[in-house]
Amino acid sequence: MERLSGNEQNLKKRAAGIKESLIGWRRHLHQFPELSFQEEETSAFIATCLEQLHGIEIQKGIAGHGIIAVLRNGDGPVIALRADMDALPIQESTGLPFASKRDGVMHACGHDAHTAILLGVARLLAEDYQSGVLPNGTIKFLFQPAEEDTDEFGLTGAPYFLQAGVLDDVEAALALHMCPWRKTGELQVHSGPSMASVDNFKLTIKGDGGHAGYPHQTIDPIWIATHVLQGIYGLTGRRVDPLGVAALSVGGINGGTALNVIPDQVTIKGTVRAYTEKVRQQLIEELEAVAATARLFGGSYQLTIEKGEPALVNDPALVALYKETARSLFPAMGIYEAPFGMGGEDFSHIAEKLPAAMAFLGCGWEDQDSHPLHSPLFEVNEEVLPIGVALLTGAARRLLQQ
Repeated sequence: MERLSGNEQNLKKRAAGIKESLIGWRRHLHQFPELSFQEEETSAFIATCLEQLHGIEIQKGIAGHGIIAVLRNGDGPVIALRADMDALPIQESTGLPFASKRDGVMHACGHDAHTAILLGVARLLAEDYQSGVLPNGTIKFLFQPAEEDTDEFGLTGAPYFLQAGVLDDVEAALALHMCPWRKTGELQVHSGPSMASVDNFKLTIKGDGGHAGYPHQTIDPIWIATHVLQGIYGLTGRRVDPLGVAALSVGGINGGTALNVIPDQVTIKGTVRAYTEKVRQQLIEELEAVAATARLFGGSYQLTIEKGEPALVNDPALVALYKETARSLFPAMGIYEAPFGMGGEDFSHIAEKLPAAMAFLGCGWEDQDSHPLHSPLFEVNEEVLPIGVALLTGAARRLLQQ
């Protein structure tokens, strides 16, 4: 087994030394979750923690309640480290003593852990700055709201950070995400497209309703919808290259209010996911063509596409940096190279503009099954917190030195 250097041994020891603080921060955030664009108390708590650190400049109010904390140490690279801080509209069922105190709102995606880890990284790097051992450069700590949901303009938090210009001078960005399908102490990384683009659609099929006993006197949008649905479900299997990564799912069908009435319209809602911009655009065009078949049956249609985040494309050099850091700090750490799935992640907006990489850090248990992200039973093994702090701090230091 590779012998750790003194600096690496010290970094692991320092991260382990703030474990109780990390757990305290994470549990506080977990008990008081807030939905996207509503993170007022979360933001105030983060600011209070940051204000205790030496050399940190704090800018508030980005994307509503977002915070940029800046640590400047002379001339050198400008890098960003990002954590999201919003929760989900889920009723928690874990029964934990620090479970959510807010009905219908839960940190079910690990954002409380992401925030606690980044607070820990800021603390260690601020200590390095105060001790005069921080490599030259500037670190921007991005505490981002609204990763999970959009506002009335269809935007999540990351685009507002970009619009504010806080990333204009940043040369590279890193992020960590909790990974319940990996055991604590394992790491999953991937170069290139690693999470899907996310576009949502609403398709309204319009007909001419009437008495259900006289269907021949109507243009039945439900009947038309059955044909359109077959076309929709056939797109990924028959129109997209089998080597292309894509998913198209219907999540809702609404139409009609009475058993004896054929309605005037039916609404179909769903999501379109892809790993490349080419497949993403093709699916939208094919969806439009399938929707247009409503006219063959005498109906009409209206299709609305809500464009979401692009696919997350991880920079290969930064993925290599993550692996080097992990192998150096944790020689026995299991490192798995595989895409993260068809979920979306608005860090992709940042990765689209500058070199960036997100790694998934295992937070599951050795002796029990873990519940998936976005589950009301989702839990984080808190042993992951100091591991995340050491990994992200070590990666940031290496990035500054490079």
